[in-house]
Amino acid sequence: MWDRLLAAVSRAFDGELVMIDSSSIRVHQHGATLKGDPNRCMGRSRGGLTTKIHALVDGRGLPVELHLSEGQASDCQQADPLLEVVPEGSIFLADKAYDSDAIRDKVEARGSFANIPPKANRKKGFAFSSFLYRYRNLIERFFGKLKHARGLATRYDKRADNFLAAAKLFSTRLWIAANESTA
Repeated sequence: MWDRLLAAVSRAFDGELVMIDSSSIRVHQHGATLKGDPNRCMGRSRGGLTTKIHALVDGRGLPVELHLSEGQASDCQQADPLLEVVPEGSIFLADKAYDSDAIRDKVEARGSFANIPPKANRKKGFAFSSFLYRYRNLIERFFGKLKHARGLATRYDKRADNFLAAAKLFSTRLWIAANESTA
């Protein structure tokens, strides 16, 4: 249900500019009791149990798609569900964590331009615009807004689907506030 609600409000996004990133969320001790559930999206890291929220936002910093994974999961490995939503002909901004040939190929197959800074060990160079890359701060601002919500800044939910539903509900509120009429 929350998937459809976020999809309905995010239909207004134009898709010229999209950004992808992730942010780690610490799991509260009371939210970490479902050990038998393989879909709980909790992973061990140096800070304890964490969950990662992967987001695709538009050129205004409004979320288009959200996805959860374990805290230690690699960003580029978890990008596939979000890449399916990237519209044709858009500019795709990401940080170095998403610099892989597979991601670049998927984005370019959709007729989009992948503006990702190359990793230091990359042998082949790619076109990169540092001017466009400055707009990536919009996704960081989205995560800043998301973490102002106490229940999302720390994961209290035991089930991943409940936590993702809360994140999608919050994202829907951002879309409604951005498109609210002042008249």
